[in-house]
Amino acid sequence: MPSFPDLLQFTFAGVTSGAIYALIALGFGVVHNTMGIVNFAQVDLITLGGMIAYTALNALGLPMGAALVTAVAGVTAVAMLLERLTLRVSRSQAPMILIFLTIGASVAMRGGIKIIWGKNPMALPPLWGETPMKVLGATLMPQAVWIIVITALSVLLLVAFFRYTRAGLAVRAVADNPEAAAVVGLPVGTVKALSFGLAGAVGGLAGVLITPITTLSFDVGVLLGLKGFAAAILGGFGSFPGAILGGLLLGLLESMTSAFVSSSYKDVMAFAVLLAVLFFMPNGLMGKGEE
Repeated sequence: MPSFPDLLQFTFAGVTSGAIYALIALGFGVVHNTMGIVNFAQVDLITLGGMIAYTALNALGLPMGAALVTAVAGVTAVAMLLERLTLRVSRSQAPMILIFLTIGASVAMRGGIKIIWGKNPMALPPLWGETPMKVLGATLMPQAVWIIVITALSVLLLVAFFRYTRAGLAVRAVADNPEAAAVVGLPVGTVKALSFGLAGAVGGLAGVLITPITTLSFDVGVLLGLKGFAAAILGGFGSFPGAILGGLLLGLLESMTSAFVSSSYKDVMAFAVLLAVLFFMPNGLMGKGEE
């Protein structure tokens, strides 16, 4: 049985991982709500965020904060270009065809990342500070604090964007009824590209935030993306509150599995949860049932 400081340590680790999963789940939800598809290219947008930040730091000599902004902006642009050059020009707009296009784009992006940055593992420094903090006997790294704080701010900014800006209201309108939105003059294609850009932004941000505490490689986003997908399913696919809840719950489940069972089963937990939710609660914890 873990001691209280150890249990608190695992809780900190779970919340930190859960915040990253929540960001990734939000990215899946933005595209799903607007276009009704699962964007599997999201997993490689996560990797791309870390890679661009690495280049901005080491090739351009930017400070970490500027590298983060550069990475988020770069991944946003790539995501919007991805929508414009693949999904929008597809002769069929059937959801299944578009999903397969995102899978193809994911494979192509991963290959491109491997060619440009290579296969060797890389690392990013923390955003700010490396001196651990002691909290009730447990150790809390500054990077974990940054992850939680920036994730919370990102969620608040997304909520404000969708509620109080014209672009956000346009995205909501297209998500609710794209045909009616087109009739009243909303640029549906541009709005869909914007949704991809938002998904890319949160995915790239997740990639930059998590890399200082993991290893950066050309396929690092695959497992993270699948866990974010599992978190989205757990919370209710397309539900923003569900994405946050699902991410935090999944992070804590993984961490407590390490604490009480074995760290060898930590990664298995995400997929066990995914299967269980799909079997017993296909709409997730906060998802809406079919009407």
